[in-house]
Amino acid sequence: QVQLGESGGGLVQPGGSLRLSCAASGRTLSHYAMGWLRQAPEKEREFVAAITGSGDITDYADSIKGRFTISRDNAKNTLYLQMNDLNPEDTAIYFCAAKFTSSTRVRVTDPSAYTYWGQGTRVTVSS
Repeated sequence: QVQLGESGGGLVQPGGSLRLSCAASGRTLSHYAMGWLRQAPEKEREFVAAITGSGDITDYADSIKGRFTISRDNAKNTLYLQMNDLNPEDTAIYFCAAKFTSSTRVRVTDPSAYTYWGQGTRVTVSS
């Protein structure tokens, strides 16, 4: 069992930055592919970024590529999402998620494939 807890959300002006964190407990994360997903009001949950258990391979949604960076520190059991140049379309609840994988080089981009989810942290981009 893995417990996930996000932090770092808030209100930011367009063009601003935020860094989200996801603290994990219950298991060592090196064999868990992890990701960030988001859900905007009245929209379905969508993939944002994914990272392998080893942390050396990442994947991003086209809408945030070049602005967001996913990273992880397995020693601290923590996942991060650095978000730069935010715009109002990035307003959403952001979730971190994890899935056990037999290989440390698997990344998961399908939201429905994740097993464990955090409760989410709200990001609002507005002037």
